[in-house]
Amino acid sequence: MKKILILLFLSTAVFAQIPKKDWKPLFNGKDLKDWDIKIRGFELNDNYANTFSVKNKKIVVNYDGYDEFKQRYGHLFYKTPYSYYRIKVEYRFIGEQAKGGEGWAFRNSGIMVHGQPANTMLKDQDFPISIEVQLLGGKDAERTTCNLCTPGTNVVYDGKLDTRHCINSTSSTYYGDQWVTAEVEVLGDSLIRHYVNGEKVMEYEKPQIGGGNVDPFDPKVKIDGMLLKEGTISLQSESHPVEFRKVELLNLKGCMDPKAKNYRSYFVKEDNSTCRY
Repeated sequence: MKKILILLFLSTAVFAQIPKKDWKPLFNGKDLKDWDIKIRGFELNDNYANTFSVKNKKIVVNYDGYDEFKQRYGHLFYKTPYSYYRIKVEYRFIGEQAKGGEGWAFRNSGIMVHGQPANTMLKDQDFPISIEVQLLGGKDAERTTCNLCTPGTNVVYDGKLDTRHCINSTSSTYYGDQWVTAEVEVLGDSLIRHYVNGEKVMEYEKPQIGGGNVDPFDPKVKIDGMLLKEGTISLQSESHPVEFRKVELLNLKGCMDPKAKNYRSYFVKEDNSTCRY
Protein backbone atom coordinates (compact mmCIF):
# COMPACT_ATOMS: atom_id res chain seq x y z
CA MET A 1 0.00 0.00 0.00
CA LYS A 2 1.28 3.44 -0.83
CA LYS A 3 2.44 5.34 2.24
CA ILE A 4 2.11 9.05 2.74
CA LEU A 5 4.89 10.99 4.41
CA ILE A 6 3.64 13.40 7.05
CA LEU A 7 5.79 16.08 8.68
CA LEU A 8 5.45 16.30 12.44
CA PHE A 9 4.27 19.89 12.38
CA LEU A 10 1.09 18.46 10.88
CA SER A 11 0.89 15.66 13.43
CA THR A 12 -1.97 17.16 15.45
CA ALA A 13 -4.27 17.08 12.43
CA VAL A 14 -3.13 13.60 11.47
CA PHE A 15 -3.65 12.09 14.91
CA ALA A 16 -7.09 13.63 15.21
CA GLN A 17 -8.16 11.29 12.40
CA ILE A 18 -6.67 8.08 13.83
CA PRO A 19 -9.39 5.65 14.90
CA LYS A 20 -9.86 5.12 18.62
CA LYS A 21 -9.27 1.39 18.15
CA ASP A 22 -5.61 2.09 17.43
CA TRP A 23 -5.10 3.32 21.01
CA LYS A 24 -4.21 0.49 23.41
CA PRO A 25 -5.52 0.77 26.99
CA LEU A 26 -2.64 0.12 29.40
CA PHE A 27 -5.06 0.21 32.34
CA ASN A 28 -7.88 -2.33 32.12
CA GLY A 29 -10.18 -0.53 34.55
CA LYS A 30 -10.27 -3.53 36.91
CA ASP A 31 -6.89 -4.16 38.51
CA LEU A 32 -3.16 -3.45 38.30
CA LYS A 33 -2.28 -6.49 36.25
CA ASP A 34 0.72 -5.72 34.01
CA TRP A 35 1.98 -3.02 36.41
CA ASP A 36 4.83 -3.08 38.93
CA ILE A 37 5.01 -1.00 42.10
CA LYS A 38 8.16 0.55 43.55
CA ILE A 39 7.93 2.70 46.69
CA ARG A 40 11.03 4.23 48.25
CA GLY A 41 12.26 2.14 51.17
CA PHE A 42 10.40 -0.99 50.10
CA GLU A 43 11.10 -3.94 47.85
CA LEU A 44 9.67 -4.14 44.35
CA ASN A 45 5.89 -4.79 44.39
CA ASP A 46 5.52 -4.11 48.11
CA ASN A 47 2.47 -1.86 47.85
CA TYR A 48 2.94 -0.12 51.20
CA ALA A 49 -0.36 0.93 52.82
CA ASN A 50 -2.17 0.12 49.57
CA THR A 51 -0.77 3.31 48.02
CA PHE A 52 -1.83 2.23 44.53
CA SER A 53 -5.26 0.68 44.07
CA VAL A 54 -8.21 0.51 41.68
CA LYS A 55 -11.58 1.97 42.71
CA ASN A 56 -14.57 2.70 40.51
CA LYS A 57 -12.57 1.90 37.37
CA LYS A 58 -9.83 4.38 38.27
CA ILE A 59 -6.21 4.04 39.37
CA VAL A 60 -6.18 5.70 42.78
CA VAL A 61 -3.05 6.99 44.53
CA ASN A 62 -3.91 7.59 48.20
CA TYR A 63 -2.27 7.87 51.61
CA ASP A 64 -5.08 6.80 53.94
CA GLY A 65 -2.75 4.21 55.51
CA TYR A 66 0.16 6.62 56.08
CA ASP A 67 0.88 8.20 59.45
CA GLU A 68 3.23 10.60 57.67
CA PHE A 69 4.60 10.67 54.12
CA LYS A 70 8.32 10.57 55.07
CA GLN A 71 9.48 10.97 51.45
CA ARG A 72 8.16 7.54 50.50
CA TYR A 73 7.90 8.44 46.81
CA GLY A 74 6.24 5.78 44.72
CA HIS A 75 5.97 4.81 41.06
CA LEU A 76 3.60 2.49 39.22
CA PHE A 77 5.45 0.98 36.24
CA TYR A 78 3.85 -0.51 33.15
CA LYS A 79 5.52 -3.85 32.38
CA THR A 80 6.53 -3.11 28.75
CA PRO A 81 9.13 -0.52 27.68
CA TYR A 82 8.44 1.56 24.57
CA SER A 83 10.48 3.75 22.23
CA TYR A 84 8.18 5.53 19.73
CA TYR A 85 4.67 6.20 20.99
CA ARG A 86 2.03 8.57 22.31
CA ILE A 87 0.83 8.12 25.89
CA LYS A 88 -2.44 9.70 27.00
CA VAL A 89 -3.79 9.90 30.56
CA GLU A 90 -6.80 11.55 32.14
CA TYR A 91 -6.03 12.62 35.70
CA ARG A 92 -7.31 14.75 38.54
CA PHE A 93 -6.10 15.70 42.02
CA ILE A 94 -8.43 15.10 44.95
CA GLY A 95 -8.50 15.47 48.72
CA GLU A 96 -5.77 16.72 51.03
CA GLN A 97 -2.02 16.24 50.80
CA ALA A 98 -0.55 13.60 53.10
CA LYS A 99 0.96 14.85 56.36
CA GLY A 100 4.67 15.50 55.91
CA GLY A 101 4.52 16.02 52.16
CA GLU A 102 6.77 18.79 50.86
CA GLY A 103 5.22 22.10 49.84
CA TRP A 104 6.30 21.62 46.22
CA ALA A 105 4.48 18.27 46.15
CA PHE A 106 1.03 19.86 46.68
CA ARG A 107 -1.18 18.62 43.82
CA ASN A 108 1.90 17.16 42.16
CA SER A 109 2.31 13.89 40.27
CA GLY A 110 3.90 12.84 37.00
CA ILE A 111 4.15 10.59 33.98
CA MET A 112 7.68 9.21 33.82
CA VAL A 113 8.82 8.24 30.30
CA HIS A 114 12.05 6.70 29.01
CA GLY A 115 12.57 5.44 32.57
CA GLN A 116 14.87 2.78 33.92
CA PRO A 117 13.32 -0.65 34.61
CA ALA A 118 11.67 -0.89 38.00
CA ASN A 119 13.83 -3.84 39.00
CA THR A 120 17.03 -1.78 38.56
CA MET A 121 16.02 0.82 41.16
CA LEU A 122 17.74 0.61 44.54
CA LYS A 123 15.54 -0.04 47.57
CA ASP A 124 15.98 3.52 48.88
CA GLN A 125 16.09 5.28 45.49
CA ASP A 126 13.69 8.22 45.37
CA PHE A 127 12.91 8.53 41.65
CA PRO A 128 13.61 6.42 38.56
CA ILE A 129 16.15 7.84 36.13
CA SER A 130 13.68 9.13 33.57
CA ILE A 131 12.06 12.07 31.83
CA GLU A 132 9.23 13.35 34.01
CA VAL A 133 6.15 14.99 32.53
CA GLN A 134 5.19 16.85 35.69
CA LEU A 135 1.46 17.05 36.45
CA LEU A 136 0.44 19.98 38.66
CA GLY A 137 -2.84 21.28 39.98
CA GLY A 138 -3.55 24.93 40.69
CA LYS A 139 -2.51 26.50 43.99
CA ASP A 140 -2.45 30.24 44.75
CA ALA A 141 -0.82 31.68 41.62
CA GLU A 142 -0.68 30.35 38.06
CA ARG A 143 0.83 26.89 37.97
CA THR A 144 1.30 25.20 34.62
CA THR A 145 1.02 21.45 34.08
CA CYS A 146 2.81 19.01 31.78
CA ASN A 147 6.09 20.67 32.70
CA LEU A 148 9.45 18.93 32.24
CA CYS A 149 11.50 17.63 35.19
CA THR A 150 14.66 15.57 34.85
CA PRO A 151 15.57 13.06 37.58
CA GLY A 152 19.00 11.83 36.48
CA THR A 153 18.55 13.18 32.95
CA ASN A 154 19.11 16.18 30.70
CA VAL A 155 17.58 17.33 27.39
CA VAL A 156 18.31 19.70 24.54
CA TYR A 157 15.87 22.61 24.86
CA ASP A 158 15.74 25.53 22.44
CA GLY A 159 18.75 24.07 20.65
CA LYS A 160 21.03 23.87 23.71
CA LEU A 161 21.79 21.27 26.35
CA ASP A 162 19.68 22.37 29.31
CA THR A 163 20.61 21.08 32.77
CA ARG A 164 17.78 22.74 34.73
CA HIS A 165 15.82 20.25 36.78
CA CYS A 166 12.40 21.63 35.84
CA ILE A 167 11.19 23.77 32.92
CA ASN A 168 7.64 25.11 32.80
CA SER A 169 5.31 24.47 29.90
CA THR A 170 2.97 27.06 28.36
CA SER A 171 -0.22 25.41 29.64
CA SER A 172 -3.09 26.98 31.53
CA THR A 173 -3.58 26.42 35.26
CA TYR A 174 -6.13 23.78 36.28
CA TYR A 175 -7.71 24.25 39.71
CA GLY A 176 -9.82 21.95 41.84
CA ASP A 177 -10.74 18.37 41.02
CA GLN A 178 -11.40 18.78 37.29
CA TRP A 179 -10.23 16.07 34.90
CA VAL A 180 -7.31 17.02 32.66
CA THR A 181 -5.99 15.14 29.61
CA ALA A 182 -2.21 14.94 29.38
CA GLU A 183 -0.56 13.48 26.30
CA VAL A 184 3.10 12.89 25.49
CA GLU A 185 4.57 12.18 22.07
CA VAL A 186 7.86 10.29 22.43
CA LEU A 187 10.05 9.65 19.38
CA GLY A 188 12.99 7.60 20.56
CA ASP A 189 16.07 9.66 21.38
CA SER A 190 15.06 12.50 19.05
CA LEU A 191 11.96 14.49 20.02
CA ILE A 192 9.44 14.63 22.89
CA ARG A 193 6.32 16.81 22.93
CA HIS A 194 3.78 17.52 25.70
CA TYR A 195 0.07 18.25 25.12
CA VAL A 196 -2.66 19.38 27.54
CA ASN A 197 -6.27 18.89 26.46
CA GLY A 198 -5.04 18.56 22.86
CA GLU A 199 -2.86 21.69 22.83
CA LYS A 200 0.92 21.45 22.47
CA VAL A 201 2.61 23.11 25.46
CA MET A 202 6.25 22.00 25.26
CA GLU A 203 8.86 20.22 23.14
CA TYR A 204 12.52 19.30 23.48
CA GLU A 205 15.09 16.95 21.97
CA LYS A 206 17.79 14.37 22.67
CA PRO A 207 16.73 13.02 26.09
CA GLN A 208 19.82 11.63 27.80
CA ILE A 209 21.13 10.41 31.14
CA GLY A 210 22.95 13.03 33.21
CA GLY A 211 22.60 15.54 36.01
CA GLY A 212 21.35 14.98 39.53
CA ASN A 213 18.02 14.95 41.40
CA VAL A 214 17.98 11.19 41.85
CA ASP A 215 19.44 9.52 44.95
CA PRO A 216 20.76 6.95 45.53
CA PHE A 217 21.32 5.14 42.22
CA ASP A 218 23.22 2.23 40.74
CA PRO A 219 26.20 3.70 38.79
CA LYS A 220 25.91 0.84 36.30
CA VAL A 221 22.49 2.24 35.32
CA LYS A 222 23.31 5.96 35.38
CA ILE A 223 25.61 6.29 32.38
CA ASP A 224 25.83 10.04 31.90
CA GLY A 225 25.63 11.23 28.31
CA MET A 226 23.86 8.11 27.02
CA LEU A 227 20.89 9.01 24.81
CA LEU A 228 17.58 7.48 25.86
CA LYS A 229 16.07 5.59 22.94
CA GLU A 230 13.43 3.73 24.96
CA GLY A 231 12.34 3.04 28.51
CA THR A 232 9.58 2.38 30.99
CA ILE A 233 6.43 4.40 31.62
CA SER A 234 5.34 5.02 35.22
CA LEU A 235 2.80 7.06 37.18
CA GLN A 236 3.94 8.89 40.27
CA SER A 237 3.07 9.09 43.96
CA GLU A 238 4.45 12.24 45.62
CA SER A 239 2.14 12.77 48.65
CA HIS A 240 -1.03 14.27 47.10
CA PRO A 241 -3.96 11.95 46.25
CA VAL A 242 -4.53 11.65 42.51
CA GLU A 243 -6.75 9.55 40.24
CA PHE A 244 -6.18 8.29 36.70
CA ARG A 245 -9.30 7.15 34.86
CA LYS A 246 -7.65 6.46 31.50
CA VAL A 247 -4.15 5.40 30.45
CA GLU A 248 -3.81 4.69 26.71
CA LEU A 249 -0.92 4.23 24.32
CA LEU A 250 -0.58 4.67 20.56
CA ASN A 251 2.43 2.64 19.46
CA LEU A 252 4.48 4.35 16.75
CA LYS A 253 7.22 1.76 16.50
CA GLY A 254 8.13 1.34 12.83
CA CYS A 255 6.48 4.61 11.80
CA MET A 256 9.68 6.58 11.35
CA ASP A 257 10.57 6.93 7.67
CA PRO A 258 14.13 5.56 7.26
CA LYS A 259 14.59 7.55 4.03
CA ALA A 260 13.62 10.89 5.52
CA LYS A 261 16.45 13.38 6.02
CA ASN A 262 14.58 14.92 8.94
CA TYR A 263 13.91 12.64 11.93
CA ARG A 264 10.77 14.71 12.64
CA SER A 265 9.01 12.80 9.86
CA TYR A 266 6.86 9.71 10.12
CA PHE A 267 4.18 8.12 8.00
CA VAL A 268 0.70 6.75 8.36
CA LYS A 269 -1.21 4.46 6.05
CA GLU A 270 -3.63 5.76 3.45
CA ASP A 271 -6.59 4.72 5.57
CA ASN A 272 -5.20 6.80 8.49
CA SER A 273 -4.57 3.74 10.65
CA THR A 274 -1.25 3.64 12.45
CA CYS A 275 1.64 1.38 11.65
CA ARG A 276 2.16 -1.37 14.21
CA TYR A 277 4.74 -4.00 15.15
